[in-house]
Amino acid sequence: MSNQTVKKIYQRTARPQTIAGAMGGLMRMFGIRASDSDLVNRWADIMGPDIAQTAVPVAIKKMRDGRFSIVLRPTNPAFTLALSYRVGEITDKINKYFGRDAVGKISFRK
Repeated sequence: MSNQTVKKIYQRTARPQTIAGAMGGLMRMFGIRASDSDLVNRWADIMGPDIAQTAVPVAIKKMRDGRFSIVLRPTNPAFTLALSYRVGEITDKINKYFGRDAVGKISFRK
């Protein structure tokens, strides 16, 4: 068997995936949260239909203290003020999901 044949057999066909992406269903069953990308994937489940329909996360950045800075984009700019009144509720739901004080800051982008 030549080296070219071996290379063709073991050639990688896909890009690397995160653990949560590869084992999403299994990890969801056991309640394991792998990363902040899991927050984006399960946004509607975590927030509920009222908040999930009015805002979507557009950026999640990890700050130096280990907490997240989350940027939300309202589906309609008129919802920005209403969402700003619910920042405490949004923070509580995200912290409950991660099981720790995970949110450092929530901001809005129009």
